[in-house]
Amino acid sequence: MLTTIVSLMATIWAVLHPLTLMLASVIFLIVADYLKNRRPKNYPPGPWRLPFVGNLFQFDLDVSQLHVGIQKFVKKYGNLISLDFGNIPSVVITGMPLIKEVLTHMEQNFLKRPIMPLRERVFNNTGLLMSSGQTWKEQRRFALMTFKNFGLGKKSLEQRIQEEALHLADAIGEEEGHPFDPYLKITNGVSNVICSITFGKRFEYDDGQFQELLKLSNEVIYFKSVMCVLSIHNVFPSIMKYLPGSHQTVFRKWEKLKLFVSQMMDSHWKDWNPEEPRDFIDTFFTEMAKHPDKTTTSFNEENLICSTLDLFFAGTETTSATLCWALLYMSVHQEVQEKVHAEIDQVIGHGRQPGTADRESMPYTNAVIHEVQRMGNIIPLNAPREVTADSTLAGFHLPKGTMILTNLTALHRDPKEWATPDAFNPEHFLENGQFKKRESFLPFSIGKRACLGEQLARSELFIFFTSLMQKFTFKPPVNEKSLKFRMSLTLSPVSYRICAVPRL
Repeated sequence: MLTTIVSLMATIWAVLHPLTLMLASVIFLIVADYLKNRRPKNYPPGPWRLPFVGNLFQFDLDVSQLHVGIQKFVKKYGNLISLDFGNIPSVVITGMPLIKEVLTHMEQNFLKRPIMPLRERVFNNTGLLMSSGQTWKEQRRFALMTFKNFGLGKKSLEQRIQEEALHLADAIGEEEGHPFDPYLKITNGVSNVICSITFGKRFEYDDGQFQELLKLSNEVIYFKSVMCVLSIHNVFPSIMKYLPGSHQTVFRKWEKLKLFVSQMMDSHWKDWNPEEPRDFIDTFFTEMAKHPDKTTTSFNEENLICSTLDLFFAGTETTSATLCWALLYMSVHQEVQEKVHAEIDQVIGHGRQPGTADRESMPYTNAVIHEVQRMGNIIPLNAPREVTADSTLAGFHLPKGTMILTNLTALHRDPKEWATPDAFNPEHFLENGQFKKRESFLPFSIGKRACLGEQLARSELFIFFTSLMQKFTFKPPVNEKSLKFRMSLTLSPVSYRICAVPRL
């Protein structure tokens, strides 16, 4: 009998033993995660979080509604809220006073980009947008100098934009008023402006190499459901790097984009003349030659590739997305479009091209462009920052290493700042018929890490938009009217068709 009982207990233990170990392991990991990521004293309030994934599953799985979902927490917890994206502790900052405090007055504590596994995999502290420290300072200073040398703020670059606006208008005119998707044509036109600076040339709209570049960049930016997978990659990088999926596809396409730039560099090397730099790549070569010791400088081939891609993406996607919103809003709000047409006819007429000097005489058109940026809201949570030293903001403790997101969605839809925050209304930027600047309008951010291409983008938006409105009336096809958005690197309209009817 005793033998039977002992045998039975041994059998039960044999079954329970691995389950007990597994349960103990899970409990240990949960407790370890809690201890590692528990919120310190006086930390900003926020919703409950799950072990390992944090608050990720309290938002839509595709993360496209993240900026919208955050607003319900703002209403509940206030202008400083804590959220954990996987194992990345984050604080979302809402309201102009706090945003201004962080991005200007306390900026030294918030200049760094957060080091996430995805960022390490793709950028590895290279380039302009996601780098920090010496690399960022050197690359930003160099890019600003190069932009200035190649015409930023001068008539020569404005003439390039005007020339490209003519090419874009011709391409749209070929549609003869029939419905078409304007995204690719707009992207072609806008991209050619930055290509003239980075690669020293523009590309014809039917150029196969150029089309492949745009196709690759579009697929990287808007790959379906990739946002969710990439978010999970940040939580479990050591596992995800071995698993197949859309994240691997994006990484492969990113390598193809780097190869494209590398090939452009090779062709530049063949006839590079340090005395006569043609573009950003040539100028970067000259800087590399000044710093033969690559261990003490960021001027190396990897940074050249990544900075060039950063300029290409930032100089193409943000402006083209805004212009796509602009044409869509004009097709939906015909009464606004008529007023823009009237102002163009009065100030410019049809005998010459618009230029940036016309902006001061066209307050309504200028207000429309600003309202498109406010409503389009293409970077809804701004580019992320990281706290570099323990800080106190509004009485709350922000520990070193916390990721900071600035809530531009709430800022641009604040009912205290805007008369009709959820409606397209150019009057937001007008006062007694004159254009009115608004402090609570930050599409380019503020501070030292504000968009370095702001001046170029403003010129492009005005010249491209006004040139197209001068030549066409934009109308939606029958029963095709939508203002839905898609989210990835930017917030842009879902694919739509439009009719561009030539103005007589």
